[in-house]
Amino acid sequence: MTKLLNRQIANQPVTIFTLMSELARKHNAINLGQGFPDTEGPQDMVQLAADALLDGRNQYAPLTGLPELRAAVADASARFQNIPVDAESEVVVTSGATEALAASFMALIEPGDEVVLIEPLYDTYLPIVRQLGGIPRLVRLEAPDWELPREALKNAFGPRTKAIVLNTPMNPTGKVFTAEELAFIADLVRQHDTYAICDEVYEHLVFGAPHLSLMALPDMRERCIRIGSAGKSFSFTGWKVGYVTAPAPLAAVVAKAHQNLVFATAPNLQRAVAFGLNKDTAYFTQLAQEMDTKRQILSAGLARVGFGVLPCQGSYFVMADITPLAKGLDDMAFSRLLTEQAGVTTIPASAFYDAQSGTPPRNLIRFAFCKREEVLIEAVARLEQWKSRQS
Repeated sequence: MTKLLNRQIANQPVTIFTLMSELARKHNAINLGQGFPDTEGPQDMVQLAADALLDGRNQYAPLTGLPELRAAVADASARFQNIPVDAESEVVVTSGATEALAASFMALIEPGDEVVLIEPLYDTYLPIVRQLGGIPRLVRLEAPDWELPREALKNAFGPRTKAIVLNTPMNPTGKVFTAEELAFIADLVRQHDTYAICDEVYEHLVFGAPHLSLMALPDMRERCIRIGSAGKSFSFTGWKVGYVTAPAPLAAVVAKAHQNLVFATAPNLQRAVAFGLNKDTAYFTQLAQEMDTKRQILSAGLARVGFGVLPCQGSYFVMADITPLAKGLDDMAFSRLLTEQAGVTTIPASAFYDAQSGTPPRNLIRFAFCKREEVLIEAVARLEQWKSRQS
C-alpha cells in the first residue's frame, strides 16, 4: 500500500515501559519500572466479581455505568472531598482512567485550543492532545522540591487556553499539590474562563500530605472534570475501571466521547468496584499506610546505595538523582546499565518530558515501590551488591 497511515500515531515510538520491561525479562531483572502492584487487591472484591459473572447480567452495561457504581462514586466524592455529586447526571464510568482521560480531552479540545500541561507528565497526555489538534503549553517543575513555578504557569495561560491538566498526587514525581498551589491554579482557571482536567487516580495513596481536589475549591465545581481509578485504589490495574465526575453539561459530552470509544465497561467489574468504594474508610487508610511502608523501605535503601532520593508524598513512585553513581552516564544509559549489571529495572525520567519543549533533565530515574516488601528488599540488595563491585 502506498497511502500513508496516521502519521502522528505511526510515528510514536515504542513506549519506554515496553523497552525497559523487555530488557528486564532478558536480564531476569526485578522490574521497578512499570507501576503495577505484584499482589492481588481485596479478595472480597475478587469473589464478588467472579460471582457476578454467573448471575445473568453479562450484557452491555448502561452507557454511563451501572447505577450502583455511579452512586458509589458520588458517595465517595462527598465522603473524601466534600464534593456533592449527582450520581444520575454527573458520573461516567470508563474502561480505565486512560480512557477517562481520552474521553475528557475529546469532550473539550478542538483544533487550535491550547492546553496547559505540567512537566514531568504522564506519557498519555501529549499524544492525545496533539491528535485532537490541541496545542500544548508546557510548564516545567524542577527537582528536587517540584515547587509550582507560578510566573511560568501564569504566562502559559492566554485567550486560547481551553484547559489545564492537573495530576495530583503526581506521576512521576510523587508530588502532592498544596492548598496554596491549588488556590493559585484555581485563580488562573477563573481568570481565563477555562476548564481543569483533574487526574486524581492516586487520590488514596498519600503519605503525610493530604490530597485536596481542585474541584472542591470555590467556583471550581462547574469547571472541573475529576478522574479516578479503581485500579489504583484497589490494586486491580488489570480491571481497567475508571470514573469521571463532572458537572452535568460536561459529563454529558464526556459520555458521548466514551460512547464512541468503548461504550460500556464490564458489568461484573463495575459491581465489584461499587462494593469496594463503599468500604469503610479504614480500608483506604490502611492501603496508604502499607504503601508508605514500601516507600520508606525503597527510599532508605536507595539512599544507602548512594542515590539522591527526592521527596515523595504520594503515588506509586519515587524519583532518584543518579549523579553520585552514574559516572557521567545519562538516565537512559544508566537505567540500561542497572538492568544489565545490577538486575534492577527503572524508568529514565526524561521519558516524562516533551522532546519538543527543551532539553529534559538527564540525571533522574523513577522507581516504583508498589511491590511486595521482600521484592523491594531484594532489589536494594542487588543494587548494594552492584555498588560494591564498582569500588
